[in-house]
Amino acid sequence: MSDTLTEVKAVEETVVEETPAAPVVEAPKPVEATEPAEAPKAEAPKAEKPKAGRPKSTAKKTRTVELTLTVTASAEGEWQADLVHGTQRVVSGLVIPAIAVSKAAKELHEDIAEGIESVLEAARDQHRTRMEELEAELAKVKAQLAELSE
Repeated sequence: MSDTLTEVKAVEETVVEETPAAPVVEAPKPVEATEPAEAPKAEAPKAEKPKAGRPKSTAKKTRTVELTLTVTASAEGEWQADLVHGTQRVVSGLVIPAIAVSKAAKELHEDIAEGIESVLEAARDQHRTRMEELEAELAKVKAQLAELSE
């Protein structure tokens, strides 16, 4: 706690030291009666104007990098990734497995993972339906083949 008080005192002292002193204005001298009637010329002290704008920041400027990753899914459940750095395309149409998309989404953020998971679940349902249709068609073809073989 004593460190805090010392710091406050140092700040107060700094503020006091940085405060400019009030300008000294001399009183005009009395005019003698023998001189012609001229208005006395009082020289006003020139006050320093504060600089326009804000003071320069001492904060360290950080460099930002713009990367855009676009992940798309086709109707067949294939996933592709495109990566753009600024305006330059780094990767285009890179095929990636759905499980990698799911894992990456979980690592990034829960909201992203929920969105991706809903898309993956819809794709799973679509593939299950297609599989059931194909199994039914296969059973039908097997029955026809067995009928022809007898």
